[in-house]
Amino acid sequence: MTNQPTYPARHLEVLITAQEAYPTFERKVLAAKSEVVMGFRIFDPNTKLRSVEARAIGDTWADLLQHVLNNGVRVELYLADFDAVAATDLHQACWKSLRILKGLNYDNGQLTVEPLLHPARMGWILRQLFRPFGAKKIRQFEERLAELPAQQKRRALLDAPGIRALIKRGSRFVAPAFPASHHQKIAVIDSHWVYIGGLDLDERRYDDRQHDKPAQETWHDVQVMLEDEAVAKAAVGHLRSFADVTAGKRPVTPAPGLLRTLSAKRKGPNLWGMSPKPVLSEIYQRHLALIKSARELIYLETQFFRDLGLAQALAQRAQENPKLRMILVVPGAPETVAFRQNPALDGRFGDHLQTRAINIIEQAFGSRMLIASPVQRRSVDAQDIDSERASLHNAPLIYLHAKVSIFDDTAAIVSSANLNGRSFHWDTEAGIEFTHPDETAQIRKRVMGHWLPEDAPAQSIIPASAFPYWQQIVNDNATQHPAGKQGFLVPYNATAAQKTATPVPGMPPEMV
Repeated sequence: MTNQPTYPARHLEVLITAQEAYPTFERKVLAAKSEVVMGFRIFDPNTKLRSVEARAIGDTWADLLQHVLNNGVRVELYLADFDAVAATDLHQACWKSLRILKGLNYDNGQLTVEPLLHPARMGWILRQLFRPFGAKKIRQFEERLAELPAQQKRRALLDAPGIRALIKRGSRFVAPAFPASHHQKIAVIDSHWVYIGGLDLDERRYDDRQHDKPAQETWHDVQVMLEDEAVAKAAVGHLRSFADVTAGKRPVTPAPGLLRTLSAKRKGPNLWGMSPKPVLSEIYQRHLALIKSARELIYLETQFFRDLGLAQALAQRAQENPKLRMILVVPGAPETVAFRQNPALDGRFGDHLQTRAINIIEQAFGSRMLIASPVQRRSVDAQDIDSERASLHNAPLIYLHAKVSIFDDTAAIVSSANLNGRSFHWDTEAGIEFTHPDETAQIRKRVMGHWLPEDAPAQSIIPASAFPYWQQIVNDNATQHPAGKQGFLVPYNATAAQKTATPVPGMPPEMV
């Protein structure tokens, strides 16, 4: 008799968009008995509550956290901070959240909020090269500040301590110094439930499964809620140690059940370095291993497909296995390209890297590969931003931010990591690999099924039979009026990406 693998009995919820994720997260936090431990890139306490249960005690996440604190629950939040010069808006958002949370009124619980800047720094010489950019950013901040009433000006400075210190010293000619960030989105409730995936907490990220909004306000994401005490314990250990690991103060803590990316600041003199020291690349390594054993279908859903090493691994496997097929679902354009009249350089450089990565896999897979992008089932109208790449095949984009990889019926990874060098090697990322057949089937049904027509046949999500159906649906949608499309997917426009693609000589691909 063949030995079958044993799996722990656990409960999994696959949450598609914030419409499903936010209420589920709220209910679990509301029911917390002892502690809530969280690590997010963005966590806005002013985010509205959506669940009936949570709305019974208040209107925002600040109200919810105040309520559970008064119930005696310990709340820990490890919140990403950002380079004050290069990412001023994100730096301000971090400190605004900190200010709101520090103002909560509670008697019983314990609140810990740590704003955490990834400590890896650019080399001294490279920082000098970026000084003109830094000076421009500070000048722009001061110009915006000058237009504000006195009270708003004080608050803006209060929420930007990094910039405030530079202005106080009279420093204008400064450079960005911190290239990496903490990008994870994870919470653990009562060392029992793990909430993890690609979704942060704020109003910008709220969308529903219909995605019927102005293109620039759409947001597709995937999060899971997993009941597993062993993984929860590992996740808490990670959250309480990653700051010291990235600072080089301690070795990495084992976290069985989690996949992570961790990097640390480099020790000693640093003149030319731009990258942090890699510590863990578990998410990348598991992708490579699962690609190597893929048999019939690889399904990748990601905000960015930019890592050339991953593309080469996929190409090699395609050549080794002529039966292997691949479906790649990506947004029609990066956010900083799609929804701006003047696309940002980071998005254009990202298009350059993604174009190269796609060329690699296209040459290997040929007709065995499908690249699709989600759009709404309506025509563009006045509510949509009037920018060149905010629509595709005459329909407004759905901005895709999810990070899900599915390999046959064998494994699925849900994480905070994009398929780019930054997520694989620089930023702090966290995810889970699922291998239980019931769990991988649930993820396939929920993640892949979301994009398909409601009457899609069962074979549309089965690895051995999905590809022809997807290929037909997506290609047919390219010629249909938006209202007549089946599901949400149309062919990705590689030509449009090539037009905006801009190489940046000397820039590490991990920067975007």
